[in-house]
Amino acid sequence: MENSPKPTAVTPIAFVLAIVQAYRQRGLDPVEALVKAQITPDILSNPASRITASQMEVISSAAMQELDDEALGWFSRRLPWGSYGMLARASISAPNLGVALKRWCRHHALLADDISLTLSTAGATATLGITEQRDLKELREFCLVSVLRNFHGLACWLVDSRIALTGARFPFDAPAHRDAYSVLFSAPALFNQAQAAMDFDSSYLALPLRRDEAALRQMLQRALPLTVLQYRRDRLLVQRVRQALARQPDATHNADELAATLAMSARTLHRQLKEEGASLQALKDEVRQARAVDLLLRTKRPIKQVAQAAGFQNDKSFIRAFKGWTGQAPEEFRAHGKIQSD
Repeated sequence: MENSPKPTAVTPIAFVLAIVQAYRQRGLDPVEALVKAQITPDILSNPASRITASQMEVISSAAMQELDDEALGWFSRRLPWGSYGMLARASISAPNLGVALKRWCRHHALLADDISLTLSTAGATATLGITEQRDLKELREFCLVSVLRNFHGLACWLVDSRIALTGARFPFDAPAHRDAYSVLFSAPALFNQAQAAMDFDSSYLALPLRRDEAALRQMLQRALPLTVLQYRRDRLLVQRVRQALARQPDATHNADELAATLAMSARTLHRQLKEEGASLQALKDEVRQARAVDLLLRTKRPIKQVAQAAGFQNDKSFIRAFKGWTGQAPEEFRAHGKIQSD
């Protein structure tokens, strides 16, 4: 029988020290929670130590219950056990993710006025921003990271989909463990920014919720996870690939480069598209065909220019592909349509 792979320890010990600080603020001893999570004194005393996501969940759950504070000491008043469950319950009846997350932001302010959460959109980008209303002191980094991660985790859970972040920003110096941020957020992280925030494709906000009250009760049997579930499925991946291709229709769109813009590997991109019943080549052809048809019918550009604008290296390969798509040569197709000048 093969041994299971050992979990990777990537969570900085700094976050555990923040939980220990929360105990000290309450005059309580964290030793029992540390033992439960198998965090030994030598691990705790080494600034370079890392723990696994499972260990972090264990100590967080124990601390939330022992401190009766799901915010783990971040705010000026405790969030008693069940507070975040109440927020989730208030959001779960929303018609789509955007409404659910705006409810979360609004109701969060009723529980803790130390920070305010704002969900905004600008074009194709949605942003969750955190405004600090008071000094969060020693727990600042842990608080801001955790709030963003909880928000992201809730959003993924509500729509049962991976939501790829396009960026994360933080209003403090890059910590010694900055490399962990690429794992925590799977997106480029910037430091010394105006506020803590994370960005993602605004199209996710229109997704309907896929969870109900029964699923919520099951999820809340555990502490609201500080780790984001790694969903394999991205319900908007096909749409996101189309958008990325359409932004640069004249590019060749190497799979590695395209995957990088979507914050994933080329292998993951191909696998997830296959799970969605699509392929990168088919999507490229779809976008190229739409671009070519538009230019043929709307402009008088020469076939060679249309081919280049549709992402082909030469007009011969374009003509061959166009015949495969429509059964007609580009000139023949154009002759049967209404041509308008540029």
